[in-house]
Amino acid sequence: MKKKVLTVDDSRTIRNMLLVTLNNAGFETIQAEDGVEGLEVLEDCNPDVIVTDINMPRLDGFGFIEGVRKNEKYRAVPILVLTTESDAEKKNRARQAGATGWIVKPFDPTKLIDAIERVTA
Repeated sequence: MKKKVLTVDDSRTIRNMLLVTLNNAGFETIQAEDGVEGLEVLEDCNPDVIVTDINMPRLDGFGFIEGVRKNEKYRAVPILVLTTESDAEKKNRARQAGATGWIVKPFDPTKLIDAIERVTA
């Protein structure tokens, strides 16, 4: 059974890179353009792991992570933050919101797959 990954990023380029990387690694990939859409598709896709950006319109990554964690059903779903941000304060804020890990863009496809494999093992 393929593991499902929900990716949430407002950049079409990043979404395309994630889609290719994840599909080539054997994952089923569901995509959303921002936190609002991410929360909308969450119920239908029931992901094994979520990869989200921080800086997005309508609802940023912090709000999205908090929204996911408010739902009992998704409390244990690993959430990896994929962002250009790297400062400790933002990492800490993401952790407090409920993020599992942090990956800085541009991402290394192998490291991303390794991180997903680790958090879904």
